[in-house]
Amino acid sequence: MGSGRQQSSGRQAERIDTTHTLEENDGRPSRRRFLRAIPVAAAGLGTSGLGSASDTSDLDRKGEFLPGITKWGDHVRLGNGRARSFTTGTRSGGPTHHGLYIERAVLDGLPSAGDLEAAGESRYSDKYGPTGRALPIHHRWSQEFFLPLPASTATPFTFLGVNWNPAGHPPVWSAPHLDIHFHMLPAATVDAITGPTAPSYELPAEYLPGGFVRSPVVDERVITDMGEHLVDPTVPEMNGGTFTNTLIWGASDPDGDGTAELTFVEPMLTREYLRAHSGTESRPIAQPTTYARAGTYPTRYSVRDVPGADAIAITIDSFESFEGDA
Repeated sequence: MGSGRQQSSGRQAERIDTTHTLEENDGRPSRRRFLRAIPVAAAGLGTSGLGSASDTSDLDRKGEFLPGITKWGDHVRLGNGRARSFTTGTRSGGPTHHGLYIERAVLDGLPSAGDLEAAGESRYSDKYGPTGRALPIHHRWSQEFFLPLPASTATPFTFLGVNWNPAGHPPVWSAPHLDIHFHMLPAATVDAITGPTAPSYELPAEYLPGGFVRSPVVDERVITDMGEHLVDPTVPEMNGGTFTNTLIWGASDPDGDGTAELTFVEPMLTREYLRAHSGTESRPIAQPTTYARAGTYPTRYSVRDVPGADAIAITIDSFESFEGDA
């Protein structure tokens, strides 16, 4: 099952951080039954053209992003640039990537926390709209977008929740950063989540990704428009180091039956990290002992520079199918 497989195209192989696999994090024997590996297109840039569901704008000109068939979501405005969601698959229907594609201009002209608080609903009024919504989340002001992912029946992922956090948020992520939530629930279900509050459900230990833990602040585990956040306590920023690029798993109880399940995965990346980023960096996504539902889940997330378009793509990829409890 390799949650940190290294892939090679005609270019330099991707850099893989292999510090957070299931086996290395907690030593638990995996009770998952691996079903099959999903065919994954080569992860290098510049090998084939794109198929676009909307247009062939400068975001995807030159066909230098990912091979395969790519469907694009609508643009939104963020900072001085544009962002959009996308889904990429093989011609046989296998999933390869879900992602957020941002022009580098996004990293400039972003509103401050004061700007968001002052403008509020007058300028940032609709999380489903092109300029997002301003609201306090995690006790800090955030600019939030709900971006539909182009339809794919091959994975459970439905939409992106994107948050620009100019003042960061507790407990240790105080640097200005983007949160990119890859949700597995309908947007209306996530939209109804309010917090911070204590969960009203149990989270079985077998659903916790390897090495991840629940927040010790029980009364603030569930966060507005997101759900419960699960963290890896070994990451640098949790141990006095610098926050640059980390991963969060999320959980909630969509059925209201008192038992939670994994419902989103969330790369968090600082603006400083994205400004300095070049090439491709990929990291494994820790897996649970078993999923609540059978499905096709990502085992890696990646950050790719797209220099010809002056853009960056943040993706979940290397999908594998797993047999769950249901």
